[in-house]
Amino acid sequence: MTTTLASAATVVTPAASVNGDYALETRNASIYYGSFLAVTEVNLKVEHQKITAIIGPSGCGKSTLLRAFNRMNDFVPTARLEGEILMHGQNIYGPDVDAVEVRRRVGMVFQKPNPFPKSIYDNIAWGARINGYRGNLDELVEESLKQAALWDEVKDKLKQSGLSLSGGQQQRLCIARAIAIRPEVILMDEPCSALDPIATLKIEALMRELVRDYTIIIVTHNMQQAARVSDQTAMMMLSNEHGRAGTVIEVSETNTIFTRPKDKRTEDYVTGRFG
Repeated sequence: MTTTLASAATVVTPAASVNGDYALETRNASIYYGSFLAVTEVNLKVEHQKITAIIGPSGCGKSTLLRAFNRMNDFVPTARLEGEILMHGQNIYGPDVDAVEVRRRVGMVFQKPNPFPKSIYDNIAWGARINGYRGNLDELVEESLKQAALWDEVKDKLKQSGLSLSGGQQQRLCIARAIAIRPEVILMDEPCSALDPIATLKIEALMRELVRDYTIIIVTHNMQQAARVSDQTAMMMLSNEHGRAGTVIEVSETNTIFTRPKDKRTEDYVTGRFG
């Protein structure tokens, strides 16, 4: 089976069958807002079915980089990307690539839970419907909610508004909504920052379950969370060479980043001596 990111006939091979392939890979990726350079020369390889955490001080471009992975920055009129972001060897910013298909393949969960003002059922089914899903919607809704560890809590109130759920439940609903369109990668931008500690632990446990089937990239300011849930960590910092632009200064296995970082700035940040 082959899939395509393009509206034309460009074909890319599914992840599991490509030797040495990465879920996503950036090559000298720089992101501008007009003339302002926000992120500069990022080179990052995101491995399949791993959780990659992006950490760093506020204002260093973490969320800007995250949104570049599914072309969400396209909605900012002045934003542009130089360099490449590859998915199965294909530049997702190529001229023949369908941005809508990129966003289907690379789902997004935002900082603040944002369920649609619809029923719990329709929150899950909506994306599948607009993407032309032809299977059994009831089964899809149930499976997605089960994957998001929410089914047992909502199975008897699927017609109720998604907005009636607690904050933690709403965030799991948003994760279920992302899962329902069958992405390969799930992006999470500070997914627990608006949640209490109990809800946070549930989301973290859910991430460790989901990574069996999906690649996850998470932006977080919570060092303990990054250490608990991620397999790989990328450290971002403002570059002294490029004014206020952020860049990845170090990337390694999470245990290495938190115990034996190579860059002194990383050590200072993760130990609380910086930022």
